[in-house]
Amino acid sequence: MSITWTAGYLPGLAEHEVRWHTLPFASGGQSVAVRVPVLAPEQLGALARRVKQAAAFHLKPLPVSQVVAILDEAIARLLDPKDPVRQEAQRLLPAVTGYDAEMVRLALTGFLQSFRAPQLHRFVAEDFANPKVLDEFQPAAKGGFVRAFGPELLVHSWAGNVPALPLWSLACGLLVKAGNVGKLPSAEPVFASLFARLLAEVHPPLADCLAVTWWKGGDAASAAALFAEADTVLAYGGNEAIAQVRAQVPVTARFLGYGHKLGFGLVSRTALDAQRGVATARLAAHDVVRYEQQGCYSPHQFFVQRGGKVDPRAFAHYLAAELAAQQQRYPRRALVLEEAAAVSGWRQSAELRALSDQGCELLGAPDAAWAVAYSDAPRSLAPTAGGRCVLVCAVDALAEVPPLVAPHARFLQTAGVACDPRELFALAEALGRAGVTRIAALGAMTTPEAGWHHDGRFNLADLVRMVEIEQSAERAADRLAPYAQEDRP
Repeated sequence: MSITWTAGYLPGLAEHEVRWHTLPFASGGQSVAVRVPVLAPEQLGALARRVKQAAAFHLKPLPVSQVVAILDEAIARLLDPKDPVRQEAQRLLPAVTGYDAEMVRLALTGFLQSFRAPQLHRFVAEDFANPKVLDEFQPAAKGGFVRAFGPELLVHSWAGNVPALPLWSLACGLLVKAGNVGKLPSAEPVFASLFARLLAEVHPPLADCLAVTWWKGGDAASAAALFAEADTVLAYGGNEAIAQVRAQVPVTARFLGYGHKLGFGLVSRTALDAQRGVATARLAAHDVVRYEQQGCYSPHQFFVQRGGKVDPRAFAHYLAAELAAQQQRYPRRALVLEEAAAVSGWRQSAELRALSDQGCELLGAPDAAWAVAYSDAPRSLAPTAGGRCVLVCAVDALAEVPPLVAPHARFLQTAGVACDPRELFALAEALGRAGVTRIAALGAMTTPEAGWHHDGRFNLADLVRMVEIEQSAERAADRLAPYAQEDRP
């Protein structure tokens, strides 16, 4: 089956005014040709100015609570399995990304639930003690008044490693009432296009307040035309892509980059008794399988403590069994040539290590869609080849782990833990010092909570300018009030 689908969202531009480029996708017997819009630099500049003007008129006057309500209505539509937009997302995303359709369905529902109204209110409250600072000047604790102003234009350069990822930054941009223009990722141009159209349908005044376009990586003229209009540029992707975007952003604009990160897990012996051992391995397998280790929060290595009823080697075998079971339920997506070569190389290295070291083992047949390498000695944190390849290594104490991961501080983000409360806070202190910014339960590594501090930063506060009315200005104004003049002798 083959279909053609048009991506992008370009208010004010007719289809015949745009040049189109086709991105081919094929998976599971379905082929999708996605047409993405390619605008000339002058069209991009004009589009950016149109979005800024519309946002100033239609979006910035809205109370933040109403912006939350609009987003909530759109998310409710996407959570409804009978809604045509949800059905279109479920039809297209598996074919475009290669991910198993059932995995996409379940993961998309879980992801979207983080953007309902209660979660969005928490999102705002996490960054602003008084969310009304996004609407009007509010009293400051130190005296005077303070107000948060979002960008006139926020530009997003999205990555396509995880379906629906653009929703994070797009929701943030709307909550701070910015005009938004997004650059589609070539790997997943579907979701952002669908969501922009849905927002315009849910609340028509927003129709011109955002746009979604595309250009080929390395097109400096297109990037320059759009970035010249931006107050703030957000970029997601690999470190090389982030560096390229950073170099193109004018010094007068704020740049926020979210690059490659490396996740790992820690398993305490308290989670490895006879009852909990298999369940703990199942949670770890879930984190490995969901989105095929493509997310910045996905685990590549598990440090497992000795001393439990289930020893680290047995845990590795349990994990292998769970990955085999997951393959039956959620088949791994087909690997492209370079991914398959990387997996093959990683497996060969693990096999050679197992031959030379009796404390090492490689689990998984050569043709299996997963692999678990085991080391009886601690190993420094390192990325695997992905594709459901993971390393399990034994440690005597979880306190050994922070020094093993600290050399990679710049690349640390999420650590998944299975331990008791006493261990949790001691570990959190040490992991935080090592560079980790998010500590989640095993099994929840790939589902960040609403309002999490992405890479240890503020999602909304980083996007705004804080404007203060100092007490001196307030007192001076008070002296010039009509009532003050009437009191003069």
